[in-house]
Amino acid sequence: MQINIHTDNDINKAAGAAAAADDRLRVDLCGITLDNPVIAASGTFGYGYEFAEIYDINALGTFSFKGTTAEPRFGNPTPRIAETASGMLNSVGLQNPGVDKVIAEELPKLKKVFHKPVMANVSGFSTEEYAHVCELLDKEEQVGWLEVNISCPNVHGGGMGFGTDPAMAAEVTRAVKAVTTKPVIMKLTPNVTDIASIAKACEAEGADGIGLINTLLAMRIDLRNRRPLLKNGTGGMSGPAVFPVAVRCVYQVAAAVNIPVVGLGGVASAEDVIEMMMAGATAVQVGAMNLTEPCICRKIIEELPETMDRLKIDRLKDIIGAAH
Repeated sequence: MQINIHTDNDINKAAGAAAAADDRLRVDLCGITLDNPVIAASGTFGYGYEFAEIYDINALGTFSFKGTTAEPRFGNPTPRIAETASGMLNSVGLQNPGVDKVIAEELPKLKKVFHKPVMANVSGFSTEEYAHVCELLDKEEQVGWLEVNISCPNVHGGGMGFGTDPAMAAEVTRAVKAVTTKPVIMKLTPNVTDIASIAKACEAEGADGIGLINTLLAMRIDLRNRRPLLKNGTGGMSGPAVFPVAVRCVYQVAAAVNIPVVGLGGVASAEDVIEMMMAGATAVQVGAMNLTEPCICRKIIEELPETMDRLKIDRLKDIIGAAH
């Protein structure tokens, strides 16, 4: 992988070009203005400061930091990553240092390199845990949104179990909203038959937005050993291969709810961002591609104005839901 080094002159020129395009790219997500709709997704962007060594991450609309639970988690046993055509499988299992350490150590480091509201991704194994972690992170000044992940397919006894049942999704939403003041975005799984019904259940309990999709449950087999490649057996599939599924889910949910939708799943280009927004997304997250092309978010943001010109789009906010 080649990393390009830019001079201060180059950076100043790029900053000037970005400023000129601001009005065209700005969107409003749950009452907070984003300079552009591109968000680095949780799980592939760490706590931001790792990527800040490569480029100025303040170019992003925002990013969602690594999924946080009440207690530290080592995650699932290895191997927990496997390649597949046009994507990858992961079974990391919510590895994180726990909410107390995130607040005491990670957020202060993040604040030094990122000067915008950040999205806090929260996971849990019970309704009480979701509420507890959200209540703590809600008090943090730099946290702009709480992204509540009820959709992780890689943990037992939690995660996706909450996101496959409308009643359970509603219960978590209600508990989190009772202890928070900041916008709550419920992140949903595509591993269901009717994702719109789950989104509507979250909206009914006060969710401020819906994020979708998380990974698709999948498996690969090691032909020599005749065993699953991942120690956990199954994992979540992400990458460009899942993009059409994500677009379909965004389209269905945007038609069913009256709150903003954040689209993610296989996004790899400026065209993908625009397609997601036409399907109904207000903002768009980029996940797996950060692992193979660390500057992909910056590249997409830089290419958006030219892509908009080619497609005769004046302002991005005008195309939200245009395909409906």
